[in-house]
Amino acid sequence: MNVDADRSALAARDCLAAAAREAGALTLGFFRLGAATSAEVQSKFGGSPVTEADLAADALLKRRLREAFPEAGWLSEETADDAERLERRALLVIDPIDGTRAFVAGDPRWAVSAALVVDGRPVAAVVHAPALDETYAAARGAGATLNGKRIFVSTVDTLATSLLCTGFPVHKRLANPNIHYYWDFTLRSHGVRRDGSAALDLASVAAGRFDGFWEFGLKAWDTAAGVLLIEEAGGKVSDFAGEPYKLGGPVVLATNGLIHEEARGVALEISQRDPSAPLHR
Repeated sequence: MNVDADRSALAARDCLAAAAREAGALTLGFFRLGAATSAEVQSKFGGSPVTEADLAADALLKRRLREAFPEAGWLSEETADDAERLERRALLVIDPIDGTRAFVAGDPRWAVSAALVVDGRPVAAVVHAPALDETYAAARGAGATLNGKRIFVSTVDTLATSLLCTGFPVHKRLANPNIHYYWDFTLRSHGVRRDGSAALDLASVAAGRFDGFWEFGLKAWDTAAGVLLIEEAGGKVSDFAGEPYKLGGPVVLATNGLIHEEARGVALEISQRDPSAPLHR
């Protein structure tokens, strides 16, 4: 498949969606709504869980997508990336189950995330939530959809009336600055939610369910699909300095665009108060 032509972004989106749905059907075989998963659960470095469902879905996606995009490199949370990927313009960026803790506990808020990235920019993306029967998809220049229907970011235009979302690391939370941002943003907004899947959080901003999202230390596989969804739904993604967000960058701020500068100003204000200081003084 040629990834250079604009038309190929639509074809890539549809290919990613088909593979994500297949992987989603596989993982649903292990999922138990409201109860612990039937999959074997292990712990990765840092305490994050990984299940046999993660690994099975990853293997399925790798087979399907590397066959469809033989010229693309591979970057996934669950399998080692190929050494040649740094020499390739195109890259498949995959998280077979984003929100594994939710998956393990029987919470439906987890998703398969897949994106095709060319020259550092996502050109096609899918976030598929099997237990919710929701598929978000986007192709650069062609808009974003939810279950085939066009979606757009919200029209909320003040931080005070906005509903935000964020996330926290599994380990070393005291050393992570986000608790300081969570405090301020909670007081200055309608509220802040923490669902545990960055891919779904970003997709929810694209669909207008949330008005903004921020987080620290996310990997490319956490954000690649969601970033394109938001951009194609009319939103904005940057770092706290207002520079374009780079996949795997230290901080991401994604909003409906209308509250972006206000939210960014708050984030900069918090950062000037040494937010990385310990909570106990």
